[in-house]
Amino acid sequence: MPGVGKTLLTRALSRSLGLTFARVQGTPDLLPSDVLGASILEGNGFRFVPGPIFTNVLLVDEINRATPRTQSALLEAMAEEQVSIEGETRPLPDPFFVMATQNPIELEGTFALPEAQLDRFLVRITLGYPEADEERRIAGRYRSASEPLDALEQIADGPSLLTMRETVREIHVAETVEEYVVAVVRATRERDELRLGASPRASVALYRASQALAFLDGRGYVLPDDVKSAAVPVLAHRVLLDIDQQLRGATSTDAIERVLRSVPAPPADGDDSPPQVAAAT
Repeated sequence: MPGVGKTLLTRALSRSLGLTFARVQGTPDLLPSDVLGASILEGNGFRFVPGPIFTNVLLVDEINRATPRTQSALLEAMAEEQVSIEGETRPLPDPFFVMATQNPIELEGTFALPEAQLDRFLVRITLGYPEADEERRIAGRYRSASEPLDALEQIADGPSLLTMRETVREIHVAETVEEYVVAVVRATRERDELRLGASPRASVALYRASQALAFLDGRGYVLPDDVKSAAVPVLAHRVLLDIDQQLRGATSTDAIERVLRSVPAPPADGDDSPPQVAAAT
């Protein structure tokens, strides 16, 4: 719902990582050129003016208030970290990632995101309303400072983030765990309550997210529990429920949780034991 801190969360993440940040407000009249950039006449020629997408962290606020045409302008950038504009391919900064907020589809003036675009988001999380004592602390922060983010300190930078990304790639994944990742994703394509299961891109995303969870936990290897923890955030937004299930009040989160219960997980101490590798900090 509006006002629960979605935009604040993305700004805080960007500031703590010391990355460049740009924000695009989703509106029905937003054009692809407002995001990607355009050429303007200058003297006897044209000069390209980069759009806000040329940054490290791009926040598309209320993305589902933009039309599908503008939403689709992000597809190449999210998949390949480049944009093709006016016949020329332009690389984006590295690291680059898109964070987007959206309002419930029931609210006025919203458009559903295309399935191809949903599949390019690594994870989706939901921010609900805080508890009463938490909301009091939120309100109190603005008594001591007009902008609470001013007190936020940088804890990393672009080069260190790229180093961590390469370290995550080296996190060991046993064959049994790899098979479990693929089995979970393939099981979504066989469920009667889902009219669209997860794609092979989802297998890659679940694999990488599981490695990242192991890294954050200080381990050099992935456990089946890492896969289970990552499954709902990584897969729930990539699948589509059967219409009848939607009318009955079912959610994609429920479907993924049922998939996890139906697919047997390998033992954590299988024959393919992980090497003793410590994750970098």
